[in-house]
Amino acid sequence: MRAPDWLTARPVAHRGLHDEARGIVENMPAAARAAMAGNFSIELDIQLTADGEAMVHHDDELGRLTEGSGSLRTRTAAELRQIVFRNTSERMMSLADLCALVAGRVPLVIEVKSHFDGDRRLVRRMADVLSSYDGPAAGMSFDPDQVLALRELMPARPRGIVAQRSYSAAEWPDATPDQRATMTDLHHAFRTRPHFVAYWVNELPALAPWIARNIFRCPLLTWTVRTPEQRARAARYADQMIFEGFHPEV
Repeated sequence: MRAPDWLTARPVAHRGLHDEARGIVENMPAAARAAMAGNFSIELDIQLTADGEAMVHHDDELGRLTEGSGSLRTRTAAELRQIVFRNTSERMMSLADLCALVAGRVPLVIEVKSHFDGDRRLVRRMADVLSSYDGPAAGMSFDPDQVLALRELMPARPRGIVAQRSYSAAEWPDATPDQRATMTDLHHAFRTRPHFVAYWVNELPALAPWIARNIFRCPLLTWTVRTPEQRARAARYADQMIFEGFHPEV
């Protein structure tokens, strides 16, 4: 399967089209609605709960955007739905909630968060939710094992690898040295067989994504585009940008 045209047809709003100054918080319903209003694809993050649900949230710990603290993995979905956010009255959604809200109107690009522990329950729940979802949706992860899980559990959906040039132990403490080595230069690609690559804009151009794009014809997304310089780099080296902090049509 080749990556579908919709993957790169429109810019991708990073965690939705959020604007905290206007009370539109990342990965929340208003951010999804704003992205749909602009006809942008939605990039979002999912995290696993104690009861096996996929919740839409970037951080694996509470506190940056919310009241309280602690790991999402120690809370049930019902408990997380009650968590108060500081800059919005909205509450955390599950992946199923988001799918019901979007209803296929724009594509979803779903990043599977991982602790590099081989736990595939999050992808399994994602597969369950998307099995009854008719809209365009793709999965991706930094963790090659999660990309392999996407390949095995969701073979009909596009899958991608999120990548950068290097992975230090300090920045990636959950990954073993062997896992970090496998992540470097997309060494896992013949095993995971990604349909696309999402690469850090500040490290473009780079050899591994160039080979993926130009030799293996994998579309190249780039993240996270915020400045005019990054936008120019994305336009030169990638097929589409994952952006935040501005409106691409302006």
